Amino acid sequence: MNVGIIGAGAIGTLFGWHLAQEHDVTFVERRPDVVNALMEHGIRLGEESEARRVNATVDNAALYGCNAIFLFVRATDTLRALRPFGGKLNPAVPIVSLQNGLGNEEAIKTALGGTVALVLGATTESAVTLEAGYSKRIGIGKTVCGTAGASPETVQRIVALLEGVGLSASTVYDIRPHLWGKLIANAAINPVSALLDRPNGIILQDLNARELSRALAQEAAAVANALRIPLPFGDPWTYVREIVEQTAEMRNSMAYDLANGYKTEIDFINGAVVATGRRAAVPTPFNETITRLVKAREAIG
Repeated sequence: MNVGIIGAGAIGTLFGWHLAQEHDVTFVERRPDVVNALMEHGIRLGEESEARRVNATVDNAALYGCNAIFLFVRATDTLRALRPFGGKLNPAVPIVSLQNGLGNEEAIKTALGGTVALVLGATTESAVTLEAGYSKRIGIGKTVCGTAGASPETVQRIVALLEGVGLSASTVYDIRPHLWGKLIANAAINPVSALLDRPNGIILQDLNARELSRALAQEAAAVANALRIPLPFGDPWTYVREIVEQTAEMRNSMAYDLANGYKTEIDFINGAVVATGRRAAVPTPFNETITRLVKAREAIG
């Protein structure tokens, strides 16, 4: 199978390395230095892994003939990354988004049209980039996929594709509870450790960081409950704490973005909690405050 991947960051590399075991993988990446590294050295996952050959290019047209396309760019880049594909793809080709935050579905459909065969998923796979095309996996995660326009058979084919290369994946009838579960974790963890410029573990090491993270999680869960979304866990803080324990040594993507002067995904994570809370008449003062703090950090660099 010809598999396209947009975005060669840590998670894109993780999935690409697995998929390249059995399939022809082509990355589209806007950074020429990353493209050159992938073409010259292939991709690796961890110190013990062998390099696997992939194709890499800055040319979007290289993905026009793919059988499936995975999207691993930041939520802030979804629309930009997919606009060039509008009208160029077979509408039956599944687009698979395992991205953070809310709003990716709307951006994808704005770029490609409402009839796109869209598969939305949530993954607990974690990785950090060591260098271009070389990532380190943090634990073993799971991926759940559901439809946002794709047929149930298409969703099952994507799950079978992932399982066939050694990744843990499953289908769900309603993906919203899992998207909100991941959103709650990201909202509670990412901005706190990013503003403190520390790995995720700081949330359990420092009392103030812990209580702020707890409040962010509880607010986000209250919004989900108001929307009658059945979350895939009983207590949001217990769920968040478990993820912090699993990723204690890892700096999350928002911390990386702030440290490097990039625009973060705050509008699609805590900002999305605030916006949805307003529509649902649920107060979200902690999420609103931390959204403003992250935006202030973005502004001052």
